[in-house]
Amino acid sequence: MPVFEPITLQTPRLTLRFLEPYDADALFAIYADPQAMRYWSCAPWRELGQAASHIATSRQHYENGESLRLAITLAATGELIGTATLYAFHRANRRCEIGYMLSRAHWGQGYMPEALAALIDYGFGPLDLHRIEADLHPANDASATILDRLHFRQEGRLRERWFVDGELSDSVIYGLLKDDWRAARR
Repeated sequence: MPVFEPITLQTPRLTLRFLEPYDADALFAIYADPQAMRYWSCAPWRELGQAASHIATSRQHYENGESLRLAITLAATGELIGTATLYAFHRANRRCEIGYMLSRAHWGQGYMPEALAALIDYGFGPLDLHRIEADLHPANDASATILDRLHFRQEGRLRERWFVDGELSDSVIYGLLKDDWRAARR
């Protein structure tokens, strides 16, 4: 698998970059928030060490090409406000999954669609992906709205797929093809 070299993606308001060890406090604040983690595939974090471990794992994944998790930061201040990730690469079929998390204090300001558009451009550009998929909790309307805005199509529902913090949940699967993305961006 190819190695992910350090990259920086710039949007009008955001900078996306590799996670660094100094991001642990800000990352922990996001992933420890029960409201932000409501539809995530694991329980809210309880210890700062989980953030440090998450960053260390992310950095290993850069080196082995397993996933590309980027910090989403405000361009004006450098404040880390979330993450956006391409992962579960199936290179023979040129596809992967996308995941994302945003600090609750920054919800509703259009940051996530802006960040994801830059990451999707990178996925369909330099990474030469053909397809990007997303797996959502059926009640996560805000995330579904983001994916709709980014031209993903809802493709199916997988029943009782996840146990998260003791709760059983279905998954709604979304997909985006490179040609659909390019056509929509024209």
